[in-house]
Amino acid sequence: MLVAEAVGFLTERGAAATVNSTAHAIGIDQSGVSRLITSATAAGYLAVQASATDGRRRELTLTPAGNAMLDQTHRWQEEIFLRLSAGWSENRRGEFRQAMTDLMNRSHELEASPTRTPRCQSRGDAA
Repeated sequence: MLVAEAVGFLTERGAAATVNSTAHAIGIDQSGVSRLITSATAAGYLAVQASATDGRRRELTLTPAGNAMLDQTHRWQEEIFLRLSAGWSENRRGEFRQAMTDLMNRSHELEASPTRTPRCQSRGDAA
């Protein structure tokens, strides 16, 4: 489940997995992520509790079942990667993994950067 992956991602990086941070990580609005959270909680993958520091905030954690599901998902992803990269050397696979990791890390750096990307102007905008 996408929401469990996002919660795991945030937790691994030491960030609070709140409704808002999870919505941001997935790239959807709060109401959309709330529906995903409800579904993942009903499936037993997530636990939701009020924040110890701010009762208005809800914090998300993976349950043991959620961790097991993610472990299984990651094993499946690795199997597919090995099939897709059949014929590649271990060195090439390692370089590909490192390049993907570098891209993901860079995307997080850009997202956290105070510098904004210029907005594209539509044809109707004044120059």
